[in-house]
Amino acid sequence: MFSKLKSGTSSVSQGAQVLSTNNILNLFEVGKFVCSAGPELIWKVYEGFRKPDGKEVSIFVFEKKLADKLHKPRRKETVTEILKKSVHYLEMLRQPKLILKVVHSVEDCNDTLAFAAEPVIASLANILAYQASVGGRTVNGPPSTGASIITTTAMPRPAHAREYNFLDFEIKYGIRQIAEALDFLSPQVYHHNVCPSSILVTKTGTWKLSGLEFIVQTEARERITCTPWTSRLPKMAQPDLDYIAPEVQLSSYCSSHSDMYSLGMVIFAIFNNGRPLIQANHSSSTYMKQLDVLENQIHNVLPKLPAQLQEMATKMLSKDVDARPFVKNLLHTPYFCDRFVETIQTLDIINMKDLVQKCQFYKITLKESLPFIPKKIWYQKVWPFLQHEMLKPDVSAAVLHPVIFLIQESTLEDYEMLMLPAMSKIFNGPKHVPVQVILLENLHVILEKTPRDDIRKEVLPLLYTAFDFSDIEVQSAAVLAVTNVSQYMDDTAIRRMVLPKLKMVYEINPNDLKIVLNILACLEIILHRLEKQQIIEDVLPLIWIVNQTDPEVIARIAVIYSMILRDKKYGLSVNMIATKIMPTLIPHTMNPGLNLEQFQTLIEVLQDMLEQIDRNQRNKLKLDTISMQSPDRHRPLRHLYSSDNMHAQNFNIPNLKIETRKTSSAEDMVRKNSAGSWWFGGSPSGSDSNFLRVVSSFPNRRLSDNMLNTPKIRVAPSCASSPGSTPVGTGLPIRRHSNVERRGSTINLSPPSGGSMPNTSSSVPYLLSSSMNSIRSRRQSTCSQNSSTGILQQLGSGVVKQLSTLQNPYQLFSGNK
Repeated sequence: MFSKLKSGTSSVSQGAQVLSTNNILNLFEVGKFVCSAGPELIWKVYEGFRKPDGKEVSIFVFEKKLADKLHKPRRKETVTEILKKSVHYLEMLRQPKLILKVVHSVEDCNDTLAFAAEPVIASLANILAYQASVGGRTVNGPPSTGASIITTTAMPRPAHAREYNFLDFEIKYGIRQIAEALDFLSPQVYHHNVCPSSILVTKTGTWKLSGLEFIVQTEARERITCTPWTSRLPKMAQPDLDYIAPEVQLSSYCSSHSDMYSLGMVIFAIFNNGRPLIQANHSSSTYMKQLDVLENQIHNVLPKLPAQLQEMATKMLSKDVDARPFVKNLLHTPYFCDRFVETIQTLDIINMKDLVQKCQFYKITLKESLPFIPKKIWYQKVWPFLQHEMLKPDVSAAVLHPVIFLIQESTLEDYEMLMLPAMSKIFNGPKHVPVQVILLENLHVILEKTPRDDIRKEVLPLLYTAFDFSDIEVQSAAVLAVTNVSQYMDDTAIRRMVLPKLKMVYEINPNDLKIVLNILACLEIILHRLEKQQIIEDVLPLIWIVNQTDPEVIARIAVIYSMILRDKKYGLSVNMIATKIMPTLIPHTMNPGLNLEQFQTLIEVLQDMLEQIDRNQRNKLKLDTISMQSPDRHRPLRHLYSSDNMHAQNFNIPNLKIETRKTSSAEDMVRKNSAGSWWFGGSPSGSDSNFLRVVSSFPNRRLSDNMLNTPKIRVAPSCASSPGSTPVGTGLPIRRHSNVERRGSTINLSPPSGGSMPNTSSSVPYLLSSSMNSIRSRRQSTCSQNSSTGILQQLGSGVVKQLSTLQNPYQLFSGNK
């Protein structure tokens, strides 16, 4: 990686030339220029990599020729000694969370002074210089020098400016880091130069305190005598005048409260677009003038600060030393009481905790805090730390919990560029059982972001080999993984690799409820991708031998059967349903552990099975019945009851007389009633007035329809009937005179049992009125009303006429002649 940088950029060759005579080149590869830091930004920082292991570092270089302009050799040596002393203090006051970490001690030569430290991206001075160059804005506030509005304009961008924009989270986290660093130093030393050039931002986004060139030993005293800033000394050999506390410049002493004042000035500069409240420009007189109006400046800039920080920041800049808060008071401000910031800080000291605390932090604290931490911090701070922790066997399983969350929430580009290379080492390297289980349980999350080629080459082999593990947890996780990632697997892999593995896992763990549930869930997912033969020979026998009464198991089995029933391609026969499936399901209907939903699922499946059996068997029985019938089976019976083969005896009506005038039984009865006779006793020569009234009321009624009981007569097919007799010969078929269907009637035309009824004309209206609806409902006759030539009508009328002449009305039916 670094060789590409070295061959592709001129800054790399420049850095190598600067350190050409320094021994540090024997241990490190020097890259491009990054930033500057220290007093007057005299430390030039370059990228670097340690040659033995490729570890990334930052190379701090001081070119001694920068001090040549001092003209006095003693001053030049003074600057060199101050810088060397600062590196010595960094090594001595080692605190990985708060103080810049030195990787390799200082290397001195005639031209340069250099040392290696943890990777940094910029000093706070570089970043604030950039913000000051682009952050001009109008600030509203009370008048300070006679104007109610102070307008700040953007300044030209200095060469040392570094483009970088802070998030509010980063500012809170960074200020807290520096405050804790001062709290760490205060029992031993006072920093005496807290300013932006002494604060470095590491590559992980952590603010680290450096610049220990001017520290003062406390010597168990609260106040220590110190030298104020003076123009008689080199600027690079003195603290930054813009951030020096008033008591240092006015009274020549310093204390821990002096560092609090300097930190307060840094806080205001951060929220004031990188501009300090005092800009003395290396002039002590200018410093004193601006110090007099400091309160007005504070009042103008104060609204830019967070509300929870305003009161404490104002106290930190108090000219009264005793009015300033201690560091611990600042850290207990509500603004800094942020558990998510504390979570990020814990990453810097995690190695100081024991194994149980580490695992607890990764699995719970960090994972739960990540949703509330900006994504910029994820990739800048959290992920670089976690990818190294994943390689440690004792905590790798715990570290994977937040890693899986980061993968799930990352974009495809971020995952492929930043996370996939590190994850490939996990996929291909040796893994403990907990690591294997976590990867398998979350394999679907990983595959969603992994390119197709990497899925086939690196991720899926991890799944296939997991079935061969003897550990139950790994096997269960592998089955669950197939359920979640089956869409990434081809049909051949599912049929030839996954299904046999599922059977093997069940045979090994038939009584493990979790594994059985996972296997059933997996079968439910891959069922539609299996062949019919595999379902019949592998899936169904596997389900039949599941000996579990757990309600969830029963419900899953019912769902699988329901899927098989819905599609005929699965080859589930009714014989198999009736003899093997239903006998295993029906007893579970009485399982007291089933809830209502599970019971309904089971009952619905059983009902579907019964319906399928019912349809199949009914159709089969119908087909069997049809196939048993032959065309000649019922021929003798049909021939026996055919009208062509019916033989009837001769039927002769005695004294039959056919009249030319057609009448009906109803007409005769009306006529007899009008003559004074009820039934057959009336005179045949009675008046026809009643008959005419009936005819006029029913003009469309056929006369033959008026017969109450049409007699059966024999009709010769080729000869006319002769009066008084019928042709003699073989029996003829019997047919009724009328082809009109008889309709039911509620009219009682039989004679009363007690004797004859008085022969009055009132009976005719009674007949007409009571049978009106029945008569009107009859269909119209197709014969003409005036037609009297039909032989059948003549015969019918003649029978009624002849019956009226009999002395005994029942003589005809009794057989007496």
